[in-house]
Amino acid sequence: MIARIWHGRTKAEDFEMYSDFLIKRAVPDYKKTEGFIKLIFLRRKENGEAHFALITFWKDIDAIKKFAGEDCEKAKYYKEDKEFLLEFEEKVEHYEVFAEE
Repeated sequence: MIARIWHGRTKAEDFEMYSDFLIKRAVPDYKKTEGFIKLIFLRRKENGEAHFALITFWKDIDAIKKFAGEDCEKAKYYKEDKEFLLEFEEKVEHYEVFAEE
């Protein structure tokens, strides 16, 4: 299993709106991809900003490519992200899951 981790930042006042957007737009997009296993979305506020960490779990790299494209280390964004995000990080991180309970 492969974990894919993305990080994004918004203004603190967009905390709830961006959270809702992720649930309504991103979650269904992940779930419809063959090879998707599960997700964990994390959020916190710090110094007037909201931070989001999206951790998704996939069967293998080929499943991630079905979701993100051939260059699967490149972050995938939605057109609506322009309304919220303070920056667009170029890359995500992938980790092999070697233990889980």
